[in-house]
Amino acid sequence: MGTRVTQRFRQLFEERKLAKIKPDEKLVRKEIEGAESDFGTATKSLMNKDFKWATIQGYYSIFHAARALLYAKGFREKSHYALLIAVQELYCNELEQSLIQGFEDAMNLRQTADYGLTFSQEGAFGVMETAKRFLQITKEILKICAK
Repeated sequence: MGTRVTQRFRQLFEERKLAKIKPDEKLVRKEIEGAESDFGTATKSLMNKDFKWATIQGYYSIFHAARALLYAKGFREKSHYALLIAVQELYCNELEQSLIQGFEDAMNLRQTADYGLTFSQEGAFGVMETAKRFLQITKEILKICAK
């Protein structure tokens, strides 16, 4: 975990929303494949002007890429929020703060689209832009060749 861990990160362990696991290359690759698949589906939804599903699927592309990062460092999350915090903490030197903010924004937009049935073209395009960058940078970090 490193020498400097924030209280927020420690609290996730105490609440059992984050657990240490053995790093697993198979899990990492499976999550990248899921992220790529969701991004492709989200792109089709966006082209069809289905902004609700583009938002949701775009977010899940980010979610799966983030899980790949977590699995690579030997952690597993139990909530979307725990995933966001863990990635922010574990990859603070590799991921720009704007990308972390984009992840959080996408998470909120997905929740609003999924449960509140409130979504927009602008929101969908924003999520997709973040998803594209997040997946690309995740592959660079993990040294996985782009498809």
